[in-house]
Amino acid sequence: MSKLRIEGSFVASVTPFNQSGAIDFGAFRTLIDFQAQHGTSAMLFMGSTGEPSLLTPDEKKQLVVETAKMKPRGMTFFYGCTGNTADQVIDNIKWVKANGGDGAVIAAPPYICGAEDDIEAFYLEVADATDLPLGIYNNPPRIKTDLHWDHLLRLFRHPNIVIHKESTTRVGQVAQILAAKPDVTVMCCDSPNLGLVVPTMSLGGHGTANMGGNIIPAEMAVISTPWKNYADAEAFKETYLRVLPVLHYNYSAINPVAIKSLMRAVGLPVGALRKPLKNYEGEALAKGIRIVRDLGLDKKYGYPLEPKLARAA
Repeated sequence: MSKLRIEGSFVASVTPFNQSGAIDFGAFRTLIDFQAQHGTSAMLFMGSTGEPSLLTPDEKKQLVVETAKMKPRGMTFFYGCTGNTADQVIDNIKWVKANGGDGAVIAAPPYICGAEDDIEAFYLEVADATDLPLGIYNNPPRIKTDLHWDHLLRLFRHPNIVIHKESTTRVGQVAQILAAKPDVTVMCCDSPNLGLVVPTMSLGGHGTANMGGNIIPAEMAVISTPWKNYADAEAFKETYLRVLPVLHYNYSAINPVAIKSLMRAVGLPVGALRKPLKNYEGEALAKGIRIVRDLGLDKKYGYPLEPKLARAA
């Protein structure tokens, strides 16, 4: 059986909260529709952008159930299922499958800084326990463990592993993976500090798994389009260079502090960050608003930039 393939912009969604601090599923509908209108191919819920460590187990289950009902035609929904043990991850994946999710994304267990061989075995144990399509997120800036391409290429032989998202600081790893032509969708984080987007797309990558699409979805759809001709490459270059200030701003604080603060300031229904995270205020937030104005994003997307929105509590 052929593997599920995804190309284009795979947006890691924020989790919106209402004024009482609960998950706002009405707002989720608005955010999902916004992505569907602007060329997003797939969405990831409860990735690091979605504040999953600050959600209760019951909230995570409810999030899967309710958002899966909102999936637009032609879009794919994956859910972050990272946990502390293989059994926890497997249980999370089973819940996603039973409640309408298309796939799951997993990273190495947090905090333990596991050895690469041990994490490879962990991924294989999880993949053997489910037939739901899985994405592997190599995310050393967040969880320390950094799998070498040899580990990853072995993992990609597994029939249930269909997506690779890369966030290593070793840019050459992207070339090694793409040169091997594995049967897997190869994507990268959109952090300009890691510098992975240009080599990934220029060497034949299939898209980006990004958080920038929360606020610039159409631009990220262009940046994430696989290069099939010269026009694709030119569109990538023009768009990527133009929105670099947004991408740098998004990564100016630990994810999702900057992106969610800016979304809130431009009128998107996301609510506040959960404690102990704090929303940007003052000059830190004003810098993001200036970028939105300078690039004309307020006019393009209809973002209202009244001062009261920037100051909203």
